[in-house]
Amino acid sequence: MKSQLKCILVPGTVIVGAGPSGLATAACLKEKGIPSLILEREICLASLWKLKAYDCLKVHLPRKFCELPHMKLPPDFPAFPSKLQFISYLDAYAKRFSIEPMFGEEVLQAEYDSVMGFWRVQTLRYRFFCRWLIVATGENAEPILPEIPGISDFQGRCLHSSLYKNGANFKGEKTLVVGCGNSGMEISLDLCNNGAQPFIVVRDKLHILPKEMLGRSTFDLSMWLLKWLPLRIVDRFLVLCSWLILGDTRKFGLRRPQIGPLELKKTTGKTPVLNVGTLAKIRTGQIKVVPGIHRLTARGAEFVNGGVAEFDSVILATGYRSNVPSWLKDEELFNKHDGSPKTPFPNCWKGKNGLYSVGFGKQGLKGASIDAQTVAQDIARQWKSETKHLRFDYHMEQVEFPPTAPGPYFYLNSLFKTSS
Repeated sequence: MKSQLKCILVPGTVIVGAGPSGLATAACLKEKGIPSLILEREICLASLWKLKAYDCLKVHLPRKFCELPHMKLPPDFPAFPSKLQFISYLDAYAKRFSIEPMFGEEVLQAEYDSVMGFWRVQTLRYRFFCRWLIVATGENAEPILPEIPGISDFQGRCLHSSLYKNGANFKGEKTLVVGCGNSGMEISLDLCNNGAQPFIVVRDKLHILPKEMLGRSTFDLSMWLLKWLPLRIVDRFLVLCSWLILGDTRKFGLRRPQIGPLELKKTTGKTPVLNVGTLAKIRTGQIKVVPGIHRLTARGAEFVNGGVAEFDSVILATGYRSNVPSWLKDEELFNKHDGSPKTPFPNCWKGKNGLYSVGFGKQGLKGASIDAQTVAQDIARQWKSETKHLRFDYHMEQVEFPPTAPGPYFYLNSLFKTSS
């Protein structure tokens, strides 16, 4: 019942999500003296990394593109830190800035109250009131489970990649990996290295790039070239280098799109695959490429080309999506159908009435860091103006309303005291 909810005024910002985006935002706000409260539905920070990432995962971009504001990665970390190394960095980051999220608090609804001029953010136990609301749940909040015909008939093991840790339990099994992005390719390689027999579904065209070119990371080289050359010229260079280094991938069932890798990323958000060794296993036949699935059967799959095969397991490396539309009652900043920003990066960080987003620009951790600093600067300008004649108690104020209380407005207003 609503009357049983504990009502809490947060004199500052509420940040939804304790992943890298939320941590970066909280740190940037703290540097400017602005209090914030992070609400996190899981039991730990960086839950995507700690609870849903496979063991062999490494960050896909060079370390300098993965650092959060005001704290560099340790100097002894490699160019591409491992999952455990990056988790240790995030834990140290939270400790350095004394960031203590409220765990186990899933936001059920957030709505702006135009009468109060506050956001009402509701979890199962609390209703929070804040002047500024920052959405930092990211683009990867919920696993995508595709509707594959016959999936309920399959009698083997079927799981999303968020539940996959390593290939040790798949040794000797014929395993079908659905999805040919970075996760699908890396999981297929891990399965192969652990003695499984992986088959990877490649339904669409895709770009596969070497992880490094000319002694530099492909991403770093691309960013440097874009300073001097048009995007389409850089794309042509990347494709040419990939052909020289990796060879013609069409013979393995891996066809490239007509549009270049960087332009494809910019227009659709689809990230090119960085080869970490999977292609070599495909060449030798240790990893087999199969076409799109027509349907799953009790023992395996039928493919769109008429082929049939039996499998022991199916792993759905089908990605994630935003969950913002399920709880945020606002249609100005995010698209309702998929939870993506209506305006592309770098202008997707600000909505109306004190609503912000961090980490939704499809620009990785670097983009999230830019968002976090921009949001903190914008709120700092308002904070200085709006608190000039007001004195706040910077500690979280809590008011428990009796069932007969007329509403939160009087009680909340009484927490602000004019400093005249």
